[in-house]
Order: sequence, then structure tokens, then C-alpha cells
Amino acid sequence: MKSYTLALAGNPNCGKTTLFNKLTGAKQHVGNWPGVTVDKKEGVWKNHQEYKILDLPGTYSLSPYSAEEKIARDYIVNEQADCVVDIVESPNLERNLYLTLQILETGVPTVIALNMNDELEARGEHIDTKFLEKQFGVKVVNISAKNSKGIDELYNAIKETIENNIKPNKLILFEKIKTLDEEGVANARYQKISKLVYRAYKKNDNIDSAKARSNKLDEVLTHKYFGLPIFGLIMYLLFQISIGDNLFGLGIPGLGQLLSGWVNSFWGWLTSIVALSLKNAAPWAQGLVIDGAMSGVGAVFGFMPLVLILYLLMSILEDSGYMARVAFVLDRVFRKFGLSGKSFIPLLMGFGCSVPAMTATRSLDEEKDRHITTIITAFMPCGAKLPIIALFVSLFFGSENAANMNFLIYLIVICVAIIVSLILNKVWYKGETSHFLIELPQYRLPTFISVTHRSYEKMKEFIKKASTIILASTIIIWFLTNFNINSFNGVNKTNNENQSVMCEMDDSFMASFGKGISPIFKPLGINGWRPTVGIISGWIAKENVVAAFAQLYGDDITDEYLEKYFNIENASKEELEEIGFNLGIYDRDTAHSIYEDLLTEGADDNALPTVKRDIPTSSGGLAYILFNLLCMPCFAAVGSMHRELKTWRKTMGGVGVQMLTAYIVSLIVRIIGMIFGF
Repeated sequence: MKSYTLALAGNPNCGKTTLFNKLTGAKQHVGNWPGVTVDKKEGVWKNHQEYKILDLPGTYSLSPYSAEEKIARDYIVNEQADCVVDIVESPNLERNLYLTLQILETGVPTVIALNMNDELEARGEHIDTKFLEKQFGVKVVNISAKNSKGIDELYNAIKETIENNIKPNKLILFEKIKTLDEEGVANARYQKISKLVYRAYKKNDNIDSAKARSNKLDEVLTHKYFGLPIFGLIMYLLFQISIGDNLFGLGIPGLGQLLSGWVNSFWGWLTSIVALSLKNAAPWAQGLVIDGAMSGVGAVFGFMPLVLILYLLMSILEDSGYMARVAFVLDRVFRKFGLSGKSFIPLLMGFGCSVPAMTATRSLDEEKDRHITTIITAFMPCGAKLPIIALFVSLFFGSENAANMNFLIYLIVICVAIIVSLILNKVWYKGETSHFLIELPQYRLPTFISVTHRSYEKMKEFIKKASTIILASTIIIWFLTNFNINSFNGVNKTNNENQSVMCEMDDSFMASFGKGISPIFKPLGINGWRPTVGIISGWIAKENVVAAFAQLYGDDITDEYLEKYFNIENASKEELEEIGFNLGIYDRDTAHSIYEDLLTEGADDNALPTVKRDIPTSSGGLAYILFNLLCMPCFAAVGSMHRELKTWRKTMGGVGVQMLTAYIVSLIVRIIGMIFGF
């Protein structure tokens, strides 16, 4: 069977990626703001396997002003797909046709798909497709990618175009372009577009309610003075619902915390089953599986529902069109610090994961903006950093203050990112000015499929890391904290009563390494070697910090403490079963597993007393949180930095900026704490 290549092209927000998902079944990130797709995405039409489909970056024109426009231009002009499918947003026909004319001018076989046609019909409007077909010489079809309407008609048009090698009419406009300068070319295209729209667009002047509602909302949400406070309030509510332990002061947990309790119960039951099956195994084997793998990964999985709820709520805001407004509002702030509001887009993605967020900087027009945004994106509290915040906020500030402290920490991190961008702009790029252009799409109700697909993709990466990198890391940390050189020369086996080759944690490989570098962190209010090891483990994957603490401070979690914590003398079987004990029967291994998972939620304000000896003050605890958030990101993110910054010199320079920023900010927090006594 002969195969064909289709290239999907179109403006940002035209529904191109939604169509790609419908045709291929791929679960790609779909959004209502520019810059989501920055690479060519490839798939196969699931109902017509002979067609390979490329999802080109969304672009307003083929002029090579940005990296994404260059990718789309080069592919359409040079690689010659069998057919280019130009996705046009019907409600914004005039703006979209500029790219359409440029594609037709190349002479490649093209099919024009007028997307969101259902929105036009709802307003009593329509586009004369026959007129456009006559003008352009190519097939023009109405579709609704969101509702899968017009897909069969699109297939027939593509098939006919390829089989008959239908190419666009040679536009008279193209002959004029050869004699015009760049401004004259643009004016000539827009004059042509205006005439086409006047003839083809059948507008109902009596129906404009959607646009009117959108404008009224924008008057409030993008207000010069109220826009930023409204955004802050929305983010605060988002954190209350996803992370809060005391929802709006009502004494009930947020949705994320509620679901975390269920996950912890399941993991506790699973750990008890595994522990029971290993009861006759060697001590090192029990430690490897229970204290290493199950404990470390369980600490991360227990936090998974909080991340999921946060992703779902963020996806709803993105799909509604609100985040494009936030970029517009923040441009007034960002411009003062040398960036454009468009930098908000990768920074927002950084709340999910730094790796794709750094890749999304390719959508920025200025090289300066791309480089600076890549560096400061690593400051954003990604999903992997949330367990760090939850654990240490509960330890040093109490679970009742979790939502307020989370909000404060996020605010500090964002302010630090803005200040660092200002310094880099002044020092590195000598105060170059950034330009800003962004489309504000109409407000739309988010679709269930789009929101769940996006959240699924982010959670899939989270789980993938937990089951691979974090699993391997926790096992390595377990090994380094339980073995030393005497484990391999017979000394430990001789000295230990049970003839185990394992050693005390204070004599381990990890302790030796941690003690060597711990003096560096003493000015930050961080004493001892264990917190230092926690920081280092975070460079493999940030989730490792919590997993490492569950192992490093495991001696704090004694059987006696857990019996008191779970109140086994007075708790009924039903209460114990609800917590996670199988059949309501208390057992040691399950208790340890459940409790270590609960640490990530901040359920015990009196937990891990040795941590408070190593970090004795609240300001030291806050300094420790901020250092972990602002320092070098995980190795995967450093690799992504290198791809965007191009050279290892710039990459190491960026890492140096991050490490220096983390240390200075943490030191300032500690000094303030010493002055005010906290």
C-alpha cells in the first residue's frame, strides 16, 4: 500500500492539534494559547493507515521571525508534503487567511479545513465554501474537530487532491509581490483577504452575544488594576482545593488531600502484603524491598492525587482561554523586567514539568527571551517539588497553615524569577527590549476529553518517573545509607549480633559524603549531613528529597511512636481499617508504610524530631524549602536546558545562576529569621 504524508498547518488556537488527536488518537497537549506545539508531531491516521500526519507548529505566517515559524515554513516549502491541510478558525476567518495565502503561494497541494464551523452555525452565520474553492482552486470543507464533524468530508477532499494532483490557482497577487517591499507585500495580502471575506463571510449582525460576553469579561479580568489581584485570588483558590488541608477554614480537607488518604491506605495494604511474603527473607532483602523500594516510591505515590487535582484545575483554566488573558495582564509586569508576557506560557508549563516548559520557550520570538526564560523556568514549583513543600511546611509551620504557606512560597519563587530575569537582562543582554503579540481567544467551556487527556499525559510522566528514576534512586540511597567499606571485608558481619553486613547510618557511605559538604549549608541554618544528602538526591529527581528523608530519618519512626500516633489502644477495628490496616488489624510493617506516606501530606506536625535538630528553626526550614526549589533542577531538566541554550558553557552558566540564586535567597531568609527570631 502506498503511503502519503499530510502536514497540518494553521494559526495557534485554530484547533489544529485537536484535529491531530482526533485523526491519530494521540494524546497531545491542547491549549488556547500560542506556543503549545513547538516541534513537528507525527502520527498515523487511525482509520486510514496509509496517511502519515505531521502536526506542524502553530504559526501566524511563514515569515521566519520565530523558531516555530521557521519549522513550519521550512517543512512546507522544502520537504513538500503530499498535501498540506490548512486549518482555518472559521470565527476568525480574516486573520487566518493570511497564512492560507502564503501556503497557496508556495503552490503545494492544499486542502482548506474551516474549523469550529459549529460556532458559526450557532450564531446564524456561515462561509461560502464554493466561492473560496473557486478563488483558490483547492478543496474547502467545513469541520468541527472538537465534535468530530466533517472528518469524512475532509478525507474525501484530501484523497481527491492527492489522486488528481490538485494545486492552487496561481494568484494574481503573487505576480505583484515580486515588485513590492515587505510592507507592500503584507498590505497587498490584507487587501486581497478583505475582499475575500466580504464576499465569502455571511455574517448575522443581530447575533454577537458571545463576543459581547467575552469583551465584558475581559473588562474585568484584564483590568489595569484588578487583573493581577483576580489572578492571585484564583491561584489561591486553586491551591486550597488541590493542596489545602483545611478547606477555606471549614475543617475539611481539600479534594487532593482526601484522595491522598485513599492512596495511602491502598499503599499501606500493599506494603503489608509484601512484608508478609518476605518475613523469612534475609534482613538486607527485607530492607531493600520495604525500606528502599516500597518506602521511597510510596512516599511519592502518596502525593500523586494532589498533583493530579492541581493539573486538572490548571488544564481547565488553560482550556477556558483565561491563561491567555493572564499573559496579557502580566506583560505589563514582565516588560519592566526585560521579558514579554509571552514568557508566562513556558513559566506556566513549568508548574507541571520543567522539561517540556523549557522546550516551549522556542515559541518566543526573541533569543534573549528564550534564553532567560529557559533559565528561570527551573525556578517554578513543578509537580515534583510539591512533596518537598508539603512535607517541610507541615514540619515547620503546621498543617493548619499549609495553604497560606504554599501561597507565600509560590509568591516568593515567582518574585525571585522576575528579579533574576531583570538582572540577566541588564547584565547579559544589556537591556534589550522585548516585543509582545498574543491572541485573546473567545472564552470557551473546557471539554472533558481535552482536560483529562492533558492531565493524563502529565500524570503519566509523573508515574513513569516514580516507577523508574525514583525507584532506582531510592534503592541507591538505601544502599549508600546502610553500607560502608566494612560491609565487604567481613568486619560488619563479625561485629553484628545477627551477622548482618549492614552498618549504622552514621557510619555509612552517604554519611561520609554528607559530612564532607554539610559546612557549606550551615550559614543557611541547615546542620548535619542528612539534609545535605536530601538536596543532592533531588538533583536526580526532585521527588527524591521526600523519599530520601523517609529513609534518612527512619530511626525517628519507632514502633512505640506509631502505636501512640495511631492510638491503637482506643481505636476500633473500623477506624484502623479506614486508615489502611487490612481487616482493621494493626501490624508494624503496614503502620510504617502508612505513616511514611502521610509525611508527604503533612499529617503529623510532630514528625521526625531529628529533622528539627538538624534544622532547628522555622527560618531554616523555609530556607531549606527555597534552596530545593531554586537550585539546579533534575538532570533531565538540565539536559533540556542544554538543548535550548545550545552550548554547555551557557548551560553551566545557567546552572551557576540557579545555584547562586538559591543560596543567596535562602541566606536572606535565614538572616531575616535571625533578626525577627523565628
